Amino acid sequence: MTSFIGRRRETTEARRLLSVARLVTITGVGGVGKSRLALRVALDVRRAFPGGVCFVELADVDEPALIGQALADTHSIRIPPSQSPVDVLIEHLADRRMLIVLDNCEHLLEDCAVLADGLLRALPGLRILATSRQPLGIASEQTLELAPLPVSGAGPLTCSAESDAVRLFAERVAAVRPDFAVTEANLPVVLEICRRLDGLPLAIELAAVRLRALSVEQLLQRLDDRFRLLTTGSRAAPPRQRTLRALIDWSHDLCTAKERLLWQRACVFSDGFTLETAEEVCSGDGIGEAEVIDLITGLVEKSVLISEEGYREARYRLLDTIRQYGRERLAESGEEAIWRRRHRDHYRDLARKAWERHFGPAQLDWHVRLHAEDGNLHKALEWSFAEPGEAETGLAMATHLLHHWIRYHPREGRGWLAQGLALCTAPTVLRARALWGCAWMSLMQGDEAPAAAMLAECREIAARTGSDYDLAYADLCSGMLAMSRGEAATAAVLYRKAADRCRRLGDHVGVALALIRLCLARSVQGRGEEAQALGEEAVAVCEAHGDVRYRAYALMVLGIEAWRRGELQRAAALQKQSLESNRVMDDYTGCGMNLEVLTWIAGSEERYARVARLLGILKSPPWSDDVSMVEFRWLRRHSRVCEAEAVKALGTKAFSAEVTRGARLAPDEAAGFVLELEAPEEPVPAASNGQVPPLTRRETEIARLVSRGLSNKEIASTLVISPRTAEGHVEHILDKLGFSSRTQIATWLNEQTRNGKA
Repeated sequence: MTSFIGRRRETTEARRLLSVARLVTITGVGGVGKSRLALRVALDVRRAFPGGVCFVELADVDEPALIGQALADTHSIRIPPSQSPVDVLIEHLADRRMLIVLDNCEHLLEDCAVLADGLLRALPGLRILATSRQPLGIASEQTLELAPLPVSGAGPLTCSAESDAVRLFAERVAAVRPDFAVTEANLPVVLEICRRLDGLPLAIELAAVRLRALSVEQLLQRLDDRFRLLTTGSRAAPPRQRTLRALIDWSHDLCTAKERLLWQRACVFSDGFTLETAEEVCSGDGIGEAEVIDLITGLVEKSVLISEEGYREARYRLLDTIRQYGRERLAESGEEAIWRRRHRDHYRDLARKAWERHFGPAQLDWHVRLHAEDGNLHKALEWSFAEPGEAETGLAMATHLLHHWIRYHPREGRGWLAQGLALCTAPTVLRARALWGCAWMSLMQGDEAPAAAMLAECREIAARTGSDYDLAYADLCSGMLAMSRGEAATAAVLYRKAADRCRRLGDHVGVALALIRLCLARSVQGRGEEAQALGEEAVAVCEAHGDVRYRAYALMVLGIEAWRRGELQRAAALQKQSLESNRVMDDYTGCGMNLEVLTWIAGSEERYARVARLLGILKSPPWSDDVSMVEFRWLRRHSRVCEAEAVKALGTKAFSAEVTRGARLAPDEAAGFVLELEAPEEPVPAASNGQVPPLTRRETEIARLVSRGLSNKEIASTLVISPRTAEGHVEHILDKLGFSSRTQIATWLNEQTRNGKA
């Protein structure tokens, strides 16, 4: 009765599966469009089944004994009371090549499985296409998990107007308000509505009806109470599809008592969780720790939880609509505070462990782990600062996350520390530690005055409490402040004091950080031999403890000193070695600094075309980054000098062309150019290497993930790269193919697959 929007990839995949399997089950959360897809596929393949295609709606069938009768009714077959429905059906359907669509099997799962198995064994010409919130679980079954509609396109905001979710919303709204259209002005609000509704088609359709009386802005404002708002579905629809609450109630009723309990407890998580985390946070009071794995499996099978590949372990998440439903159930239980505290305690302990282990061979694992838990860390901090008596715990947690903030979110980390400092004013060691941490991030943002004030207070508290540790880091940050002001001699004195204190304390990371900065300060002062020795000492400290990240920074400053001394070949080698380590660590702040120094080196070699292309690379994600070592900022005058010299040597037009070429390079291609590797070979046929012309292997891999509907964040998690790197790859694919949306990538890739090129 209404148009079918999107789902090209899923339709193609369902048809393919039906060609190779006799039972295909489309699974997914309620309201995601399983029935609509099954009907579309059945329509598309009907000519392949001369014996007919029949559709059996089971949602209103309550008794297992009536399943066979429902199927018989579609063929006007009368089943005598004395005979088995399966036997009668087999007799009537023998020798027919046909397709049966069994819709909504989840509440009669075992009986549907028995019926399907019996029919398939006896009828070789039969194919069955089932829809269910969980698989039937019989031999030879192939499943197609149906994800929500994609909401955002890549590239400019206006490209998102082409996304399937937005198109569905616009078309359904137009049915009740013919004057409505998605415009540049209302697109951000429409996108947010579709995101908040998880791209679920039924939820979007229920929301669209509300625009009879509301504006899109009013609709968005009321989505916090979506179960009360979205209650006006079609009167002709099954009862479970007339309201959003009824839809989720149906899923809830399919769960066991313990699965429901885990569902509501899992709602305290944000951005997903791992099995280990669920075992720790959600077990107890009715759920044994050993039971959690089976309960999670059950919720995944029932399409309540979504399972995704994470870094070395699976992660599970709830759609926002499913989470809100579970959150309401948790609130009704009166136990919400208990499970939120357990959630906070888990992430408090995680932050402390990360603080203790961030220097050494496990560094990458901890960085990736914390990055994946960003949403949960935020929730834990929010709860701590809002709950009476928990502010000190929140401030301690925010302080333990200092290296996470510095690497990924300096502005956000500064905000958390500032919030905690405003609540915890007593002159304690904790406050001193938070003060120098907040000062560090203030300096990263160029805010010198507040940083200086915080460091002065930190020194005062540290002196009063006798905390040499905090005095050492006050010295380190004060040195950074001096360097940002161009006072290299003062900075060197402070760095030396910090290094000496950290040695006495056995704080190896503090020693490395101070030596790296002292090396740069001495280099700026022209004390090259001392700078060289300090840099080599910093490298040795890092190597002794298996650290990769800070070793990369030590190599970087050694490379700067080599460049200053005119040792250009050695300088380039050190920067490239540092760059390779920074790429392993996914540290594009460090990579950006490496690129800048390599630009200076190319300028000194009068390789001006390379200078221009390096500058172009620096302008594009993921290399572009305003964050860097504080001390590095005032050195950027060298980049301005290189740029001016390159423009003069090449001419404005040629210079701009090289900059554009650099900006258009994909991250892997850019890295190859920067490292001056051999030029990549021309693409070869897909049969030999699996790549899709004209994409590289990495781009092909990412294009396939895009076609599966994964967001940039999900692609980053799957490939263990940063979201910025994933974004850069997707934008380059769009540019290379001349497309403006992710949907176009998926469609193109499907065509390549059909043509045997992928």
